[in-house]
Amino acid sequence: MNLKPLFKTLCFILIIVVAFQSCHKPAKPGIYQNDQIPADQRKDFHALNDQMMQGLKANQPRDLDGLMSKELLQDPGRLRQIELISNRLKEGDYSILDEFYIVHKATDTGSQKLNVTNKGINNYTYSYEINSPEQYVVFFTPKSISNQYMVTAEFCKLSYGWKLIKLDLGLYTINGKTAPELFKLAQDRYNNKCLAMATAISELATKCINPSGTWQYPDAKTLDNFYSRVISETNRKYEFPYTVAQVSTQPWIFRIFSKKTPQGYYPQIYYISHLKLADTTALKKENANLQKVIAKVIPGIDKDNKFIYYSAFKNMPDGSGTFDHFDMIEKLN
Repeated sequence: MNLKPLFKTLCFILIIVVAFQSCHKPAKPGIYQNDQIPADQRKDFHALNDQMMQGLKANQPRDLDGLMSKELLQDPGRLRQIELISNRLKEGDYSILDEFYIVHKATDTGSQKLNVTNKGINNYTYSYEINSPEQYVVFFTPKSISNQYMVTAEFCKLSYGWKLIKLDLGLYTINGKTAPELFKLAQDRYNNKCLAMATAISELATKCINPSGTWQYPDAKTLDNFYSRVISETNRKYEFPYTVAQVSTQPWIFRIFSKKTPQGYYPQIYYISHLKLADTTALKKENANLQKVIAKVIPGIDKDNKFIYYSAFKNMPDGSGTFDHFDMIEKLN
């Protein structure tokens, strides 16, 4: 076994860690966000970040061992978390969304909160436990990706140096929008009588409401209540299966949901066709007619979407197995 590459990696980590431990005295007690962090200290934090992200992207737990606390090293779940984060980091370049250097008072104990109030609709609170007099919390997100996952890392200055104590991964945006932005859009659709779309969009908002385990938006509870209400109203209005009387063959829509695609989440419509599935020409003609009236049947479905996905079934799936169907896509302008 060639130990030279491993020895070089461990030495590199050791040099970074030792240099970081010895250079700086803590600032006055308080919370320092982004460019409020003292420049020389911020530079060293970023060196730790670079080393961490390099190991995560390569899915090399060994490269991260020197950065981790004893408790995190003993957590078997860390290996799966590293693998999941590694998969996401391959989707694009991640950069810092927010970072915090916290210096606690001697009297500070227990759970604490980082209250971010300068992001308008995207204000949030992040809760953490005091594990040392000095801590560093950082959030990473990618750019130019519709469905963005957030990587969260917490470092503490322990008796044996600055160590990584927590890693987290969660969905931050869907179709380029955060949970509060989706919630606002859902409310707009509801106010404009687009009930089914208000339900679909608010469901998407619930999927990215917690991009990190203790991250909380102010409107989280309001969103949950709104989502429950619009689901009930949608079910009362449509009573699936819903017959599309405007189409001569009268297909039955029995399910509408959001389909995850590489480009984002878009409406998926399941319906029963009374035509033979083998007759794809007739199915396509029926679907073309369904596309002409779908915005009247489901108001708002043609807004904010690049695609609508359709699946025509002969029989209603009952969950017991695979049912034959014919798939079609409508591309919207």
